[in-house]
Amino acid sequence: MIKIFITLFLALLFSGCFGGLGSPAPKPYEKTFAEEDIYILFALRAEQLKDYESAATIFNSLYEKSDKKEYLYQSLQNELTLHKNAQVVAKIDAVTDGSMDDFKLVRLKIIALIGDEKFEEARVLAIKLVEKSKEVNDYILVSEIYVKQKKYDTALKYLESAYTKDYNEKILDRMSIILYVNLQRNKEAIAQLETHARIHGCSKIICTRLIGFYSNENNIDSLLSVYLRYYEMEKSDNIAKKIVQIYAYKKEYIKLMGFLEKSKSDNELLLQVYINAKNYKKASKLANTLYEETGDANYLGQSAIFEYESNKNKADKKMQDSVIEKLKEAVSAEKKPLYLNYLGYLLIDHSIDIKGGMKYIREALKLQPNSAFYLDSLAWGYYKLGNCEKAYKIISEVRKLDGGDDSEVIAHEKAIHECINKKNKGKNKK
Repeated sequence: MIKIFITLFLALLFSGCFGGLGSPAPKPYEKTFAEEDIYILFALRAEQLKDYESAATIFNSLYEKSDKKEYLYQSLQNELTLHKNAQVVAKIDAVTDGSMDDFKLVRLKIIALIGDEKFEEARVLAIKLVEKSKEVNDYILVSEIYVKQKKYDTALKYLESAYTKDYNEKILDRMSIILYVNLQRNKEAIAQLETHARIHGCSKIICTRLIGFYSNENNIDSLLSVYLRYYEMEKSDNIAKKIVQIYAYKKEYIKLMGFLEKSKSDNELLLQVYINAKNYKKASKLANTLYEETGDANYLGQSAIFEYESNKNKADKKMQDSVIEKLKEAVSAEKKPLYLNYLGYLLIDHSIDIKGGMKYIREALKLQPNSAFYLDSLAWGYYKLGNCEKAYKIISEVRKLDGGDDSEVIAHEKAIHECINKKNKGKNKK
């Protein structure tokens, strides 16, 4: 439908239904004729629809009616997109009459000449332009022409002389591409980038290029070094993820832990690192922080377990009360068998509330009836109540299950067996 409107608009445009110039001398940011805004809207919409033919026509009409160069540039850009290179050159020549005063038009002409592979003509014009403009992008444009002509060394020398003037990173970036891609002087390309980074800092452009080269070289250590420098400059989650991946790949978990602690980029991963490193004190504290941030009771349960595991004095009443309170809150939110069992076993093992602990164990067994660890906890409850026969019957079944060879299960079996032997000896004495 929009394309139909644009077609109708063009028909009206060529029929001359719109008004003419409002003023012979246009002022910046001021309308020069009544329908100027309508023209702009249709031109921009045509570009969005990739109808570059219509866009070029409308922008050209805007230029003719307003005499604003911005519209001419946009019209020519659309024609370049359509590869109407010769037409672009002709229009620019008609406007400039060989003058070099309008750098934008000269650049567009150079691009059109390159598009038609008139490299020598483009090179001569580009050198003239850069001598007048002294602009970075114009130096790069000259080098691009030399690259098209496969004169890589000349392209490089041209950029080098420009780079030494103000150490512009865009020029260095282009130099590094020519060195690495066209001349296969990989070490030199990397060395120049690293030297610039040491003296002037590893900017986004330089860091990104080094990352590309080191990735291609599969140089993991240097790649990590660049990412770390890049992260210092730009605290990006994506960069942090790359650093984490490399540390994990290198299995440098202490350094990974240090980075995660400093950056706070992934606390969930940091928690796993703490757990793997058996740093339960830090794990408990971080899990509690995650619980406060997310409200996820799973973190509260983890915080409780790690608080208990990190405490050397398991008989510490204050610690026990804290852990029990956390676990009760966690299982009230969601009855996860892991936390039900841990809570129950804690109440049983420290003789705090053996029968109450066994209730939690039975809740866990409803969810996972064949768990060797949960059945072991139940057997331990019966042992603590003095019902060693019942305990022995359960622990005997536990020994047949997966996990039945756990050292704690074996220790419980031994204690239960000794209990039965003592009772039997007592009966024999009677």
